[in-house]
Amino acid sequence: MFVVVLITCPDREMAERIARALLEERLAACVNITGPLSSLFWWEGRIDRAEEFLLLVKMRFNLLEKLVARVRELHPYEVPEVVALPIVGGSEDYLAWLGEETRSGA
Repeated sequence: MFVVVLITCPDREMAERIARALLEERLAACVNITGPLSSLFWWEGRIDRAEEFLLLVKMRFNLLEKLVARVRELHPYEVPEVVALPIVGGSEDYLAWLGEETRSGA
């Protein structure tokens, strides 16, 4: 099973650093970076706003725990956003490529 993981970062440099680490460690097959975007969220009892960059990470579900741990090591936020959404379908060729380009073991 494959997932798309959403990760927000405070700037493009951090987004690219995390993306490159995930790719080099074969935790992800592809990472798209978009932004800047505006995020509004609850933090410490009030609504806060930040300009962020969003990573869209395509990967195997069985590597998610390792990815979360790696993001925690690299990310400057106290509570980094790491949210996985299942890929329920898509191009068979693309999904096969996802499997080939990521580590198979958990």
